Amino acid sequence: MSSSSSYPDERTPDQWRAVLNKEQFRILREKGTEPPGSGKFDKHYPTTGVYTCAGCHAPLYKASHKFSSGCGWPAYFDSIPGAVTRHEDRAFGMLRTEIVCSNCGGHLGHVFKGEGFPTPTDERHCVNSVSLSFSPDDEPVKKKEQEETKEREDKSKV
Repeated sequence: MSSSSSYPDERTPDQWRAVLNKEQFRILREKGTEPPGSGKFDKHYPTTGVYTCAGCHAPLYKASHKFSSGCGWPAYFDSIPGAVTRHEDRAFGMLRTEIVCSNCGGHLGHVFKGEGFPTPTDERHCVNSVSLSFSPDDEPVKKKEQEETKEREDKSKV
């Protein structure tokens, strides 16, 4: 992870190793990539539910954001507002846009624009399945919204 970035969930590498398996650590904390077509969420198309960060469980994508791109990784046309942070990635001699969890900085994958998919944003968030967990209901989103409302109310009382 970039040392110049800070996130609300700032665990040490040893703390992450205690809660992630080896593959999750490699991808989320060391910016790895799973082989195309190997992830459990590549061909997973529920009509409701929320995909959360496998590291910190922050809600990232609604099931309704997911689409079939044929790229070999789960693809989403948008994220939950504020859930994903974008960084310039110049690794491997290319310019790409890396996406990370806004709560813990865990590597999710990359976002690509202008590929012509028939989606509302013309974007493809290409995400490693290992970076994700899935909740069949919208409870993670509701919980986050309740926490944010409480924070705003507490700040307005000061």
